[in-house]
Amino acid sequence: MTPLIDEKVEPILKEVLDRNPGEVEFHQAVREVLESLGPVLVKHPEFAEHKIIERICEPERQIIFRVPWVDDKGNVQINRGFRVEFNSALGPYKGGLRFHPSVYLGIIKFLGFEQVFKNALSGLPIGGGKGGSDFDPKGKSDAEVMRFCQSFMTELYRHIGEHTDVPAGDIGVGGREIGYMFGQYKRITNRWEAGVMTGKGLDWGGSLVRTEATGYGAAFFVDEMLKVRNDSFEGKTCVVSGSGNVAIYTMEKIDELGGKTVACSDSNGYIYDEKGIDLELVKQIKEIERRRISTYIDVHKDAKYIAKGNIWEIPCQVAMPSATQNEINGKDAILLLKNGCIAVGEGANMPTTPKGVKAFLEAEIAYGPGKAANAGGVATSALEMQQNARRDSWTFKHTENRLREIMQTIHQNCYETAEEFGTPGNYVNGANCAGFIKVAKAMVAFGVI
Repeated sequence: MTPLIDEKVEPILKEVLDRNPGEVEFHQAVREVLESLGPVLVKHPEFAEHKIIERICEPERQIIFRVPWVDDKGNVQINRGFRVEFNSALGPYKGGLRFHPSVYLGIIKFLGFEQVFKNALSGLPIGGGKGGSDFDPKGKSDAEVMRFCQSFMTELYRHIGEHTDVPAGDIGVGGREIGYMFGQYKRITNRWEAGVMTGKGLDWGGSLVRTEATGYGAAFFVDEMLKVRNDSFEGKTCVVSGSGNVAIYTMEKIDELGGKTVACSDSNGYIYDEKGIDLELVKQIKEIERRRISTYIDVHKDAKYIAKGNIWEIPCQVAMPSATQNEINGKDAILLLKNGCIAVGEGANMPTTPKGVKAFLEAEIAYGPGKAANAGGVATSALEMQQNARRDSWTFKHTENRLREIMQTIHQNCYETAEEFGTPGNYVNGANCAGFIKVAKAMVAFGVI
């Protein structure tokens, strides 16, 4: 069962909602964490005494700036840029940059808040932050993307650094965008500071497995959830939403672990291939040609493309939402359960609405929330930081093994913490409590700052 908000926490939540009007995604993320924390305050009364919840819900710094740039027709365009440096108790702020028309302050705050706990669960010395812009790279030329990225970094550079804040990629920000931004940072500062950004190209300081990390990590986490139930991916029918990096490499690892993915999607619709998704074709369409997923059926005539369809209508045993926030609602969750879904691993950030989460928890399936299940991306970014600091480069196998170990540790931590606080098998409570306690202890140690 999902917990009710504890009476000690309820006034704090009300204050957060009142102080941050209109930021519905941020409200959702804060409520989801605070619902788990009543038992933590009983065991650790010092957290209430030091006002840790109130402080952890308020970003240390919020930066909003204008991003002017010139398009290929010579017209001046204006976008808005954001960087929310949420919490640095465990290390420099760490979190991606999202370029998408939906971006506004509430989205960035929700992502940054989630990032604080996700990064704490990784066990690595990194704090939480997030940033981005309402710029849409789709349909833009390379030259337009470059000019935007250079303008964006012209403001952002003064707020980041390897010991302060280390951005990475997110939706709309891949190797191309990271390259343009890193180049501008180097140009402005006259420093080759590899550790200032992660997700870099392999030829200039990047890490093997970083592209695959979030998807691989999500599959590893679900594999661990299945193992404690004496089960595995072997023979499972899987549905993965999205068709970007997270979705592609989730599907790749599912295949390696013995499962079969039959559907994936983009914002226009979804592909259903009963024989199993042709992953190499999806990679060609999305990574090389940058086309819509609908072109999949040009090659596989027996596959189906459903424009604007609901991918969660497809029966599956494992669902991996890997596209965007709130893509599974309560009705979708109930339909998945009715069709035999036994495990859900969130590759995206907060892809399930509160009603959907409630349905999964009440059904007692293996449900891995994003702050645990998709922590592989930021974990491998931290491994990239380690390699940069040592002027080193690790093999793919070594880095993947480190990623697997980190995801196994995150799973164990969430699983054991859920049991400790009286909700065995509830990874939502386990992740929230474990991440919060780690950050809270550091904040207590530092005094009131």
